[in-house]
Amino acid sequence: MLYLTSDHFSVFVPLGLVGFYRYLWYILRLLAAVAYRHIPVPDHPTYIASEDVTIIVPTIDADDNFASAAHTWLAGHPKDVLIITETSVLPALQALADKVNEEDLDKYPEVKKTRDEMGLGGRVKVASVPKANKRLQMAAGIEAAETDIIVFADDDAIWPPTMLPLLLAPFEDQKTGGVGTSQVVKPVGSKLTVWEVLAAFRLSIRNIEIAASTHIDGGIPCLSGRTAAYRSVILKDPEFLEGFTNDLWCNNPKWKLNSGDDKFLTRWMVSRGWNTYAQCCEEAQLLSTMKPDWRFLKQVLRWTRNTWRSDLRSIFVERQVWGRHPFTAFTMIDKFLNPFTLLAGPCLVLYLCIKSFREKDSGGYNLPSWNIILSWFCWLTLTRTAKLAPHLWRRPQDIWYVPAWVAFGYFFAVMKLYALFTLHEVGWGTRAGVGDAADIEETTRVDEKADNVALETDKGTSQHCDAWREELPSLAYNSAGLERLNSTQTIREVKDDLLDKV
Repeated sequence: MLYLTSDHFSVFVPLGLVGFYRYLWYILRLLAAVAYRHIPVPDHPTYIASEDVTIIVPTIDADDNFASAAHTWLAGHPKDVLIITETSVLPALQALADKVNEEDLDKYPEVKKTRDEMGLGGRVKVASVPKANKRLQMAAGIEAAETDIIVFADDDAIWPPTMLPLLLAPFEDQKTGGVGTSQVVKPVGSKLTVWEVLAAFRLSIRNIEIAASTHIDGGIPCLSGRTAAYRSVILKDPEFLEGFTNDLWCNNPKWKLNSGDDKFLTRWMVSRGWNTYAQCCEEAQLLSTMKPDWRFLKQVLRWTRNTWRSDLRSIFVERQVWGRHPFTAFTMIDKFLNPFTLLAGPCLVLYLCIKSFREKDSGGYNLPSWNIILSWFCWLTLTRTAKLAPHLWRRPQDIWYVPAWVAFGYFFAVMKLYALFTLHEVGWGTRAGVGDAADIEETTRVDEKADNVALETDKGTSQHCDAWREELPSLAYNSAGLERLNSTQTIREVKDDLLDKV
């Protein structure tokens, strides 16, 4: 490289500084991730899963993968699991829920005895909205939930049995509003496809990023919707529900957002003064499936658009992230610049290859084009392998996919620029039957009164939600609002006090 740059060294100084910055930034994040520690489960926890947790799963799928995932959720002993689907899929999901409930109660006879005494039936319940829309399904679940903590989960998320206690641990801090987890890829078939390996690489880098940002300033770019826990008092805020189900891009009614729910929730935590935490450890690490074929690219495009929309809002519109989580804010800026700095590399190589065909006396360079390209490829392979070292330590067999990862990186840079100029595209992209929110706004609007929400139970009847929520004291729906509660008093206890008065 010194021979290559001996003629016009100054040409390479700016790009050298960019490269120095990129790897310095990565090393900083890696060191912070190494120093990170998750919050352990306390000896005497304030929140207990069997009393304080409702798991909400918005889905339109009804297959065996769902049943397998459901059993891992139930292993953590939540109070309830609410499956929110669309009407057309309700019978199939109800049949699955009945089967899961039967197996669950046979496996945990003490749970069956307790719930029979209380007349509660199985822990998995199913409700529906007229047409598939993830945000409205989530809102229906929020209204139906009766516990202090709500956990959102994807229908294919596989949990370790220690997931729920670790998700609850950060809530011992009364200013914590949301908690996320780390993730790894679970193969759809017998082994990972190249697409799934690319997804696994992305998740490994993401796990490092969220551990680093959590350690440095307590922020997180996104509490992933695959599994995340929140305080119910935040989500039941009418202002939140209105904003969540009527989230418009550029305030245009034609661009009503259905996906990007996790980015909205994360921004809400920041703007309302709540803390967040990421539990990055094997005991709280979920397994998740990715598209095993080219449809993975559609997923990435949807996620990329959501990231652009949300991060642009966080940085330039809401701006609270600058004061509360400056490192996280800078991470967002870094992602803005990443496609430009990444594409600068091949542009420079092309320029050098063109110059290499000229005579040295006419402004040409010393090395032939094949030498330039080979040197560049070797450098990319070496540096990208180094960045993937934490992943390759666990799965050394994936080293053969590093060249595919290098190629994907440049493709992704182009995709990010394409996504930036197509932010008005708000469709889901990978699931047929998922309608836009505007199509069903009038028929599925969230009711202001919680007792108007009917929950379809496994017995085929409708069980109306308790009206106690309307009687709750007018708590401020931010981190300061919990100061109105006794330090050991939970929302559940407030509810019980109110029911005693009725």
